[in-house]
Amino acid sequence: MQTQTTPPRVLGLYDEPFWRMMAESGRMHLQCCTECSTWRYPPGPACPACLSPRADWTPVSGGGELLSWVTFHKQYLPAYPAPYNVIAVRLDEGPTIISNLVTPPQGPIIGQRVALTVVRMEDGVALPRFALAD
Repeated sequence: MQTQTTPPRVLGLYDEPFWRMMAESGRMHLQCCTECSTWRYPPGPACPACLSPRADWTPVSGGGELLSWVTFHKQYLPAYPAPYNVIAVRLDEGPTIISNLVTPPQGPIIGQRVALTVVRMEDGVALPRFALAD
């Protein structure tokens, strides 16, 4: 069996710590301003609330609310056979992240609670995914 290769991520100037910490710890870390405690995602050079350049990479709780979802029925990349879902989650800390549910959504799920799970792809890449919370 041939291992599917995860599509390469397009990394901005501040993205490397996010992916490194996900791979090393199995947890999602986001920048949190050390001056005003505002969480930021995507990562960047300054806090959007107070403009401080200081931030720590802090683990998030992993909880959130499902804002939106869609199922794609066409395959665009070999690592993601159709059908597959894409979701928008507002993390409990505030930022919104785009990801996938580990099981296909069924029925009305907008507004439901989700929990982070880190999935290792066949080629070893660690990706953030979410599951509906009980």
